[in-house]
Amino acid sequence: MKETKSRKRQREKHGRPQNMASASSKIKKSSSDFLDKMRARLSGGHFRMINEKLYTCTGDEALNYFKEDPSLFDMYHTGYQEQMSHWPEQPVNIIIQWLKAHSSSLVVADFGCGDARLAKNVKNKVFSFDLVSNDPSVIACDMSNTPLDASSIDVAVFCLSLMGTNFSSYLEEAHRVLKPSGRLLIAEVKSRFDPNTGGADPKMFSKAISDLGFTSTLKDFSNKMFVLLYFQKKGKENSTRKGIEWPELKPCLYKRR
Repeated sequence: MKETKSRKRQREKHGRPQNMASASSKIKKSSSDFLDKMRARLSGGHFRMINEKLYTCTGDEALNYFKEDPSLFDMYHTGYQEQMSHWPEQPVNIIIQWLKAHSSSLVVADFGCGDARLAKNVKNKVFSFDLVSNDPSVIACDMSNTPLDASSIDVAVFCLSLMGTNFSSYLEEAHRVLKPSGRLLIAEVKSRFDPNTGGADPKMFSKAISDLGFTSTLKDFSNKMFVLLYFQKKGKENSTRKGIEWPELKPCLYKRR
């Protein structure tokens, strides 16, 4: 039986607004998704630019860079956290576990602390250092020149923070502030220590730190994303420090996703 014209018009009249509303909703969602993707791309682009800058300048230059525009620091760490979300395991958590397994009386210096997660998750006294301080517990400084007294720290931590071209001066500062037999804990991106892809020879790196006045206690390459290198400060000062041959640590530059 054929549908009458009046009934057909009535059906179309009632159906059209619902279809239009559904189409409008889809357009709005598509537009919102597009804007979110564009913001993510812009944010990712800014992160990669700042990240490259930090790996290819000195610590003092990086400090002045963020002094001129502190908002760049927040932009960098937002991108950093996004990158870290893709890692199955966070090296800072392993260092936190190490500290929890040792005495809480150990005084710690966290070089390049970021959001100070280390200090917030242990009972130890932790001096947190970074280029910008958005937290009262964080001290803004060049990591090669901290306000700590000599031989005042039990543990020095560098968790993915050997970024400047003068990274060796950060390690020299760690040696200065560490007590005799103090511990140096380093976690770094694994590709930076892969000679097959342009990274440093881990043996040369360990030798340079040994020449600085440390003894190697752990080399852990089992994680696919990062390496763990632990050292202990020797009791006797090294007077031949200027002749140390430091290998170049290649920048860790993130690809566009």
